[in-house]
Amino acid sequence: MTRGMTMTCEEQQKQVHASRWVFGLATAALGAFLASGSASAYEEVTVSDGGTLTGVVKLEGAVPKPKGYNLTTLPDPFYCGRISDGEGWRILQPFNVGPKGEFREVVVYLEGIEKGKPFAEKEVPQIEAKDCLFLPFTTVVRDDQSVTVVNMDPVMHDIQAYETSNLGARVLFNVPLPMNPQHPRNFKDRTEAGMYHKHMAGPPMKELVKLSKGRRIFVMQCGFHAYMESWGVAITNPYFAKTDEQGRFTMTDVPPGTYKLVVWHPYIRTTTEQTVTIGPKGALETTIGVPAPIGRLYANEVLDHAYTRYNVTEETKKEIDPLLQKQEH
Repeated sequence: MTRGMTMTCEEQQKQVHASRWVFGLATAALGAFLASGSASAYEEVTVSDGGTLTGVVKLEGAVPKPKGYNLTTLPDPFYCGRISDGEGWRILQPFNVGPKGEFREVVVYLEGIEKGKPFAEKEVPQIEAKDCLFLPFTTVVRDDQSVTVVNMDPVMHDIQAYETSNLGARVLFNVPLPMNPQHPRNFKDRTEAGMYHKHMAGPPMKELVKLSKGRRIFVMQCGFHAYMESWGVAITNPYFAKTDEQGRFTMTDVPPGTYKLVVWHPYIRTTTEQTVTIGPKGALETTIGVPAPIGRLYANEVLDHAYTRYNVTEETKKEIDPLLQKQEH
């Protein structure tokens, strides 16, 4: 147990329950958002007169507050605390937004395309546990296919993966994520843990993502470190993209027609979509504004005042040094 920890068992249970509550709330809302009926199988054909769709996604309004996790109540506080706020807290900001509202790492996809270009032949999507983060935060998968998860850290992680459901979350898989055997197993003190920056891949864990009928969202969380999240959306055709640092995206070889352009982010609980029409060998550029959600989004939202109820002592705070990144609330 971390020296200086004074949280009671009852308080720890409340924090765990709060995390589960917000997870259930988010997944239920997302399940309702993206649940759909059965759809015909996508047909791969040659597209000779396809067009190009480009665009920018912007978040309109104030960026929501991030989540905050008390490092003294979770494992590996010294290593994972290399990225923290200097007050003993690890911050998770699900909204990656640029200075001009550029909404980064959101998924955009077209609905209503029954046939078109082939899916790109690429490797199985890979998610890495690195510096006590799951990267990327959002990813795109095909239903009934696999994802690979790799631990790059010198600490143990665990994968708890769920799909959304209107009745709550359903477990997809739950497996340990072993570390590379060349990593040191036990750090002598906080300085040794904080200064160790090597990343080496542990044994890859390849897991099948098989969603229930009508479900398109899955989420992974580390069973040891609650601030490690990665969300995925299952797509039904190859017309999708993730926004870059400028909030931009591009889709090519789009068959001529009128489609629904959908924007997806795991914590946006209302549908953001736009009707687009692509002409033969045409080019369309669009801008999509996503209203920023308001109100409290999660139970463990960072508060404006100190978390005095958890009794994080000054001595304990000093032990957790943000040597890699000092986070802002």
